[in-house]
Amino acid sequence: MNSSKNLDLSVIIPFLNEEENLPELYEKLEKVLPQLGKSYEIIFIDDGSTDGGFEILKNISHQNPKVKLIRFTRNFGQTAAMAAGFREARGQVYVTLDADNQNDPNDIPKILEKLDEGYGVVSGWRKMRQDALITRKLPSWFANWLISKVTGVVLRDYGCTLKAYRSIYVDTFNLYGEMHRFIPAYAKLAGAKITEIPVNHFSRQKGKSKYGLSRIFKVMFDLVTVKFLGSFATKPLYLFGGAGMGLNVISVILGFFVLYQKFFHDVFAHRNPLLLLAVFLSVLGFLFVMMGLLAELLMRTYHESQGKTIYLVQERINF
Repeated sequence: MNSSKNLDLSVIIPFLNEEENLPELYEKLEKVLPQLGKSYEIIFIDDGSTDGGFEILKNISHQNPKVKLIRFTRNFGQTAAMAAGFREARGQVYVTLDADNQNDPNDIPKILEKLDEGYGVVSGWRKMRQDALITRKLPSWFANWLISKVTGVVLRDYGCTLKAYRSIYVDTFNLYGEMHRFIPAYAKLAGAKITEIPVNHFSRQKGKSKYGLSRIFKVMFDLVTVKFLGSFATKPLYLFGGAGMGLNVISVILGFFVLYQKFFHDVFAHRNPLLLLAVFLSVLGFLFVMMGLLAELLMRTYHESQGKTIYLVQERINF
């Protein structure tokens, strides 16, 4: 066992302006976790809240040293909050859940029981999801299908925060962007066995949702990065060379097409602006994608080589 992982379980909960939900969530956790017969800690990460949630948890932490708090200087996003929780956690198993009381802490025992069957990741599946159809369910269904196809890790609910991870798999990588939803795919690359079980899901009763349709585009871009890092990180020539060869084939075909037009229709290239425009846009689009991937790798090198984090902690309690 890693000497720094001297607890059985770390429950990691990012939150942003969930003042109304935090006391109820804490009460639910304190009913469930002591019954597990495991040593545990509860890590709350305040991702730049502007309400009184941090003060509520601060008072709770004074009464219960198992409750630990991390407070960011501003809002850095859920991925950064997850990364901070993983970095500070001392459990051999990480359990993550949302702070809005839509996840059910009573599902934690059965998730851990499934994990004990030899899995590295157990993901919750909100089979009876209590969210809006158009703005939440439909985009989620499409995203789950697309992520499963691209990564090869088939899950019906990537967006469910309620998951359990063995720390040995999660600690092998760092998180950026909106990458927290792709943790199962990263864990798969590290050799983890992954499964999914149905969990309860409740409609939000208090507070406001922090999710919007704009996240779809962020997820799409991060999915490209996940695929690139998973399939081509150690052999980028396969991707870049393959794309280059593909472009060369297209250019040869276009060359023959231009010759065909010249000899049979007396149409010269300088009189065919649409052809030139199509070639220009294809090359430009290709360059933009490649530059984006290279910039992603440079950013990771910048952070990891210098030990930098993607967040800044203002306060830590009970660590």
